[in-house]
Amino acid sequence: MSAFQDFGPLSERRRAERQQIKRKRLMIAGATTSVVLVLAVVGVVVQYKANGPSDSGDSDGSSASGGSASKRAFHTSSAIQVMCSSTDYESACQSSLKKFVNESSKPKDLVRAAVSALVDEVGMAFNKSDSIKSDDPSVKDAVGICKEMHRYAVNDLAKVLSTIDAHHLDKLPEQVHELKNWLSAVAASQQTCIEGFPEGDLKTKMQTAMTSAKQITSNALAIVGKMSSFLSLLHVSGFHRRLLEAEPVEPAYHEDGAPSWVSDSDRRILLSKATKQLTPNVTVAKDGSGDFTTISDALAKIPKNYDGRYVIHVKEGVYEETVLVDNYMVNVTMYGDGSRKTVVAGSKNFIDGVKTFNTATFAAVADGFVAIAMGFQNTAGAAKHQAVALRVQSDRAIFLNCRMEGYQDTLYAHSHRQFYRGCLISGTIDFIFGDASAVFQNCIMTVRRPLDNQQNIVLAQGRNIPQEDTGFIVQKCRFVADDALVPDVAKIPSYLARPWQEYSHTVIMESDIGSFIHPDGYTPWSGDFALATLSYREYNNKGPGADTSKRVNWPGFKVIGQNEAKAYTIAPFIQGDDWIPKTGTPVRLGLYGQ
Repeated sequence: MSAFQDFGPLSERRRAERQQIKRKRLMIAGATTSVVLVLAVVGVVVQYKANGPSDSGDSDGSSASGGSASKRAFHTSSAIQVMCSSTDYESACQSSLKKFVNESSKPKDLVRAAVSALVDEVGMAFNKSDSIKSDDPSVKDAVGICKEMHRYAVNDLAKVLSTIDAHHLDKLPEQVHELKNWLSAVAASQQTCIEGFPEGDLKTKMQTAMTSAKQITSNALAIVGKMSSFLSLLHVSGFHRRLLEAEPVEPAYHEDGAPSWVSDSDRRILLSKATKQLTPNVTVAKDGSGDFTTISDALAKIPKNYDGRYVIHVKEGVYEETVLVDNYMVNVTMYGDGSRKTVVAGSKNFIDGVKTFNTATFAAVADGFVAIAMGFQNTAGAAKHQAVALRVQSDRAIFLNCRMEGYQDTLYAHSHRQFYRGCLISGTIDFIFGDASAVFQNCIMTVRRPLDNQQNIVLAQGRNIPQEDTGFIVQKCRFVADDALVPDVAKIPSYLARPWQEYSHTVIMESDIGSFIHPDGYTPWSGDFALATLSYREYNNKGPGADTSKRVNWPGFKVIGQNEAKAYTIAPFIQGDDWIPKTGTPVRLGLYGQ
């Protein structure tokens, strides 16, 4: 298999689903009154009748003989009760679903009904921003971000619907990780819409408008997470087995990701020639020696119906442009001539009036994006505050041997599943932030010198619903101080993380932590906000800054053992065993200390 070709479910599903997803997206986006966004809750639960479940139902839970409702294995009203009992907002769940089902509904109908029940609330929440009229450029920009988030949410929800349609009821539990991934991204889109508004009355109103939608999203995630339990009660044919609970098997790979049967010399050749094995579809070169002189022009010319992996070679040079790999540009591999040689640079920033979301020099949104040996910079500087170098919303995104350089908010790991290997990421305040499920492996986190009145925080993860499967996992990385910071480490505190949102989730394991990190390890966002609800974990770190004896005593912080740490490795956390090795990317699927 040649390196970085089309891979995993992205390729296996792409051809079969493309038209179906397109139809779903058009259906959702085209509804102008009540049907705008569809948030899919996938879950069917049943309540045992007093005389026990019927054995006459077929595999979707309907009566094989078409008998009366009294002979069914479940009552719809009871099913709704049990289904909603796993949610945090049970009353809202029940009242919304009851509008769309009746006692003759079959299990598959309940799935459809759950989808319909969620349409209006989520659609109206995003549409609320359209009704905001203001001459304030900041507000106009916020409305624009909400519209963009709406578009991305439509795309994610189309995938949810496509998955429901493509799988039989008893197979849906096998798709739980996929469904929760997309639903978590919808939650991130909702929060991004809110965060775009300046502090004040309009932001409060937007937050209020999103309240019901966020509750329904929480319910959806909870129900999806209980899929196995619901179908077990239903006695779906072939479902008498444990799903999603098997321990991941560590395949025979070296630490650098090469197969164990490859000799050391051959492995070095294999890895050093990774990019040389790529055959570019097009080449970008500033000096005119390629097909294009800008990255944006190369992306704009990707064929709309291109199948397979589209490879772009970006030759050495500093490309001063704002780049967007939009959501239809799936499976793009972009490789440079080295992270110091091929650099995408920009300087958009918050102080100059640009919303943080829009300051990104480079934004990767489309699924399956891979970047190799490239640099991403925001050169605005510390005085300009929020200034993003790279924003990533791509699902199953990979960044290999790249550099992300900035100060505050360098890397916006916004949503979906992401893998960073061998990268250098530098910054000051919250310089890795977002609500993605992101794993950083063998990376260097370089903490720079901020302004005199500032402090440094590496990670600011933004999980805002506890049922989301998101978080930042830092494994076998190094936390180091930039040379300019070293003389002032005593007066400028530096921390590993702080909670950007209420359920912030960060795990640091098997990493080397420098002495410049404050013994507390973590710092509050504001007062006691999120200190009991966050989830911060450390496992088997080393270095002078890894001493946990003086760490914060927050309820949400914990030092964990090996068994718990395994849950945060590549395979269970981002299902990376299914897609990363197939690209040829070096990866450690389990713990290094096993």
